Amino acid sequence: MTDTVTTTDSGPKRLTTARLRGLFRERPIIPLIGLLAILVVVSELIRPGIVSLNWAGVMVRAAVPLAILAGCQTMTMLTGGIDLSVGAVASMSGFVVATLVGGPGLATGILVALAVAAIVGLISGIGVGIFRVHPLIMTLGMSLVVLGFANVWQIRMVQTGSGVPDQFRDLGAGIFLGFVPRSLLLFVPLAILIILGLNRTGYGRLLYAIGDNPIASRLSGARSWQVLIVLYVISAVLAGVAGFLYSGLTNVASVTLADTALLPSVAAAVIGGTSIMGGRGGYGGTMVGALILTVISSILSSLGYPEAVRQILFGALIIFVAAAYTRVTEP
Repeated sequence: MTDTVTTTDSGPKRLTTARLRGLFRERPIIPLIGLLAILVVVSELIRPGIVSLNWAGVMVRAAVPLAILAGCQTMTMLTGGIDLSVGAVASMSGFVVATLVGGPGLATGILVALAVAAIVGLISGIGVGIFRVHPLIMTLGMSLVVLGFANVWQIRMVQTGSGVPDQFRDLGAGIFLGFVPRSLLLFVPLAILIILGLNRTGYGRLLYAIGDNPIASRLSGARSWQVLIVLYVISAVLAGVAGFLYSGLTNVASVTLADTALLPSVAAAVIGGTSIMGGRGGYGGTMVGALILTVISSILSSLGYPEAVRQILFGALIIFVAAAYTRVTEP
């Protein structure tokens, strides 16, 4: 009799837990928006009056380049991979433009930076797609290669650099209508392209198929190596664009500018519902995840802790939130 009652009582609990897991797994953006709302309330409680349209604009402006880097991680993670070179590529891109804008010009600097980024992505894609090097090892190695070349370029070109272009500062840190970040003019079209590309194109379906079951996708005729090469080229080019925004946002051109954004970019994708094992996820949740991490960083700054303490707490919170979310969503 006791066993029967226990089973009956635990049935609704198991059903509720299963529904919650299903909600987090199938509609991750809903609980993420709830978490974001809670963080906004916490921000207001810590510093009453801080939450406003201007504050929201600042948060979005800071989250945009992180969301672009997190988009790189989302797409590669859908295939069961990861791109650890995005931080180095983003830093390199912003620095290259800063050194060329005073000579060949802004347009040439952008083209050179994006071309170099595409070459980095091509090499990573060939390593992962053709030679079957693990994405973590391949992209980590490429990040070191990029950093090395960027340091060589810095030694040769630093005296000819003119600093961050005014156009980048206006795009990365500027606002219009009083509180709307100008970076949204670039980010919104990019976000639409990523979302439509993942959900409405054959290439997007191939990314999901390769991550979900690479053997079945290969047997069905999909040339996964070609898909992966294109994927890592796209990821690197997007990282280059994020580097432009980072340099404009911070008004700094450095070969290590975006390195600290690497872990948050991975965390934003995981928190947004993208499985690191591949085959499941999307960019909508990733964007909200990037905004959540930005608000968390703002809260830690509002508490007045020293920089070292903020870094420790921020890293610990990223690990905790990502681990908790993965625990809830994974079967």
